[in-house]
Amino acid sequence: MYHPSVIAASLDLTRAGSAGPGAAWGEAGDPSCGDAVRIELAVTDGLVVQARHRSFACPHATAAASVACRLSEGRDLLGAATIGAGELESELRPEPHNRECVALAADALHAAIARALDRERMPVRGDRVAVAMSGGVDSAVALLKTLEAGLQPVGITLRLWIDPDAPDSDRACCSPQSVRAARSACHAAGVPHVTLDLRDRFRSQVVDDFVRGHAAGRTPNPCTRCNGSFRFDALAAFADRVGAPRLATGHYARIVERGGHTVLARGADPDKDQSYMLARVPEQILSRTWFPLGEQRKTETREQARAAGLAAAGRRESQEVCFVGGGDHRRFLERHGGAGRAGEVVTADGRVIGRHDGVHRFTPGQRKGLGVGGGEALFVLEVDPARGRVVAGPRRALARSTVTVRPGTMVLPMGRVQAKLRYRSPALPATVREVEGGLELELDEPAYGVAPGQAAVLYDGDVIVGGGVIAG
Repeated sequence: MYHPSVIAASLDLTRAGSAGPGAAWGEAGDPSCGDAVRIELAVTDGLVVQARHRSFACPHATAAASVACRLSEGRDLLGAATIGAGELESELRPEPHNRECVALAADALHAAIARALDRERMPVRGDRVAVAMSGGVDSAVALLKTLEAGLQPVGITLRLWIDPDAPDSDRACCSPQSVRAARSACHAAGVPHVTLDLRDRFRSQVVDDFVRGHAAGRTPNPCTRCNGSFRFDALAAFADRVGAPRLATGHYARIVERGGHTVLARGADPDKDQSYMLARVPEQILSRTWFPLGEQRKTETREQARAAGLAAAGRRESQEVCFVGGGDHRRFLERHGGAGRAGEVVTADGRVIGRHDGVHRFTPGQRKGLGVGGGEALFVLEVDPARGRVVAGPRRALARSTVTVRPGTMVLPMGRVQAKLRYRSPALPATVREVEGGLELELDEPAYGVAPGQAAVLYDGDVIVGGGVIAG
């Protein structure tokens, strides 16, 4: 039994059809296996003057598309971006098993809004802030803090590519489920939300770089790469389009002024500090960015979320490498062309002591997976992709006192730093020297498991003063 509003809206043909040439469009669903909705928006001077839909779907999805078109007409684009599945459901009152059909229409509407905003450049408002929303508790509380500060937030979520064969893609911060959770968090607060579909660009610029790096015997860090030249660039460009001078995210890091520069510093929570992952964000973007959670601990964030009744209060953590979707990165590489040659496990003097299934499965410092038993514990010392060889030896052979960082730069002139060579490793005291094309580090004590391709992040106390990529 359909609610009368569903029947009326699904039979309303006044908003069926096309919004004309040049209309911004958005699609959701798949006609080959079920419902499909397309919504088109004709926009003049930032105002939706006409909205139409073409639905090949059940009555609920069709009705929801019709209602979405009616509600969006006459609003500016950010006003239309406050329309979500909840508002559509309040009119249509679907049964629980039909709510997904209604959500499909909301997805199509928001895809059309994102396309329309690609063509706009709104006037700057001093109190407007673009808030990066992941669907988790951190971004939800960051949004709450922008409202408490009297600002006018606009939520923005980047939909990024995720391995379709991943075992747990729902946990990724950029999954379709996370996008909807982020949208709901914004709408519950009366805030507009926009989703940017950057799946193709993300795959070509970040994922393919990760795959190529492993195939070449390196251990790239995709998160520093993504934040440094993809994610924050996209967020800042969106902020410009909607007239937002400032950008806010839920990262645990701080921004400080030092020596005439805007630089990153560690977050107050040592267990959640994300400054290492953000080390490559350009200064011109940092100078307009706010990290509302940088001065607090994660436990405080969850308490604030519970106190505010936020739906994200108990949501579990997202995956660190989002596009792997909870799976083993080695199997991911094998599925996507990053598998290295199988071959021999050898000692440093070339003696063959075993065989392996592919060099992509190994990184310097690794102990497990060598398949070599007996005697002294052995670790991966080096990966040779050209010959398909993994060089193994005792832990003492991993010791490195000199590390070359190329490319690498110093933001602030320093002779002494603390060098962090992996996200989970402690920072080590070092002397830094600028050389052609990069930096050279002389560590006070040896590091074990230094891996080409990883990020080297250099600190003076809590402040990041330089860094780059560890060279082979």
